[in-house]
Amino acid sequence: MATEDKNRATAAAILPLVGGAANVSSIAHCMTRLRLGLHDRSLVDDEALKAVPAVMGVVEDDTYQIVLGPGTVARVTPEFEQLVEEGRTADPAPGEAAPPAPASASADELAAHGAAMKAARKTKNATPFKLFLRRVANIFVPLIPALIGCGIIAGLNGLLVNLGWLTSVTPALAAMASGFMALIAVFVGYNTAKEFGGTPILGGAVAAIIVFPGVANIEAFGQKLSPGQGGVLGALGAAVLAVYVEKWCRRWVPEALDVLVTPTLTVLVSGLVTIFGLMYVAGEISTAIGTFADWLLSNGGAGAGFVLGGLFLPLVMLGLHQALIPIHTTLIEQQGYTVLLPILAMAGAGQVGAAAAVYFRLPRNESIRRTIKSALPAGLLGVGEPLIYGVSLPLGRPFITACVGGAFGGGFIGLFNQLGDKVGSTAIGPSGWALFPLLDGNHGLGTTVAIYAGGLLVGYFAGFLATYFFGFSKDLLAEFNVSQEPAESTVAATGGPTSPTTGPDSPTKEPAGV
Repeated sequence: MATEDKNRATAAAILPLVGGAANVSSIAHCMTRLRLGLHDRSLVDDEALKAVPAVMGVVEDDTYQIVLGPGTVARVTPEFEQLVEEGRTADPAPGEAAPPAPASASADELAAHGAAMKAARKTKNATPFKLFLRRVANIFVPLIPALIGCGIIAGLNGLLVNLGWLTSVTPALAAMASGFMALIAVFVGYNTAKEFGGTPILGGAVAAIIVFPGVANIEAFGQKLSPGQGGVLGALGAAVLAVYVEKWCRRWVPEALDVLVTPTLTVLVSGLVTIFGLMYVAGEISTAIGTFADWLLSNGGAGAGFVLGGLFLPLVMLGLHQALIPIHTTLIEQQGYTVLLPILAMAGAGQVGAAAAVYFRLPRNESIRRTIKSALPAGLLGVGEPLIYGVSLPLGRPFITACVGGAFGGGFIGLFNQLGDKVGSTAIGPSGWALFPLLDGNHGLGTTVAIYAGGLLVGYFAGFLATYFFGFSKDLLAEFNVSQEPAESTVAATGGPTSPTTGPDSPTKEPAGV
């Protein structure tokens, strides 16, 4: 099957399972997920979606998110958009496709338990502060593809410069790699105004002041300003201010004068505050972030890496990881790479090791082993949702031991940072093996790659050993280390799932406690 046909087939398989074109209110995608706004969540068939070959998992948040993986999602999304447009014209009935036969009992129990935990997490995360962090994340997520592309070009250019190859081409590569970063404040301002309900181009116009070379002739707080001072944080603040000024103008300026007065006052007021306040303040904050990150890893080393690597997945569960996105971007803007991302990526290594241990600890449970085998390749590439929500989190203890694996991997990389070997990423988004092309550091690419690879191995082994020896209680093993063949036979005979210990009318088992 041609690639285009395969992507369209995937989109065609997904559409009826989310309620059809009429049920889709918005379509977007990030690095790994197709993000859908839905009118009626009850029309979605979660289990049938998970059974679609290209689907690695589903996550319910402010949007309904279907995990397709890097690369695939960017190709499936346009096909899905086209099908939705065609479907709205034809007005098809939703839910035409019949769902496939259910999986074995234990896999269903884990999936249901994972779905319940996701729903509870979504409710808990709907606080004003976390909703604000989500909006901040929405500003930066659309920038990730450009960060990745420019980051890889920057790494390639650095390699060529060090080798002394293609000297006539490297200046052009440097321009390609640096052009986006030189203007990233403008894109942040544009997205910020769009996210907060203002006119996007006005947000971009105010943020452009920050990178304008002429600000070098202006003094604020007794100091000459420098182009780019304040960076993305300054652009974020300037654009938010512009939105509030614009909304005030829309409310009070007469309609006859609105087209002239509102944009003028928005740029004038926000621009003056940006030049004589925000650029200096945001510049100090940005400098402090870089200084603190360097100090933390130079002095905390293994301990800091251990804590960061171990706590990242709980931060994701709480929705607080989104606060790290502008910090990563600030570090990339200042230093050329973020030293935090490779450490946080070790959380995924711990998940992979934990999943491998679950595979060996449950030799009789074919359903869970099939889930792990299908999700493990994605986990190695940094797409961890299928393993988290399909295996470790519903089981309880394996999620904790996976965090332990991430902590040891983070501690390994943190130790080398303390010894003077910085390991950083020139972009945000990828993780696992997918991060290798984006690695950068202060002691050559070979050293950087070796340290990161060592961290992954430590994370894999620590997650495996912690889960194998401490991830299962006796009750958990007794419940899940059972053959599913009888259950499958019963499903075929009665049409309802059962297990060796429960009949079709028995209450659903809950996984053993942590």
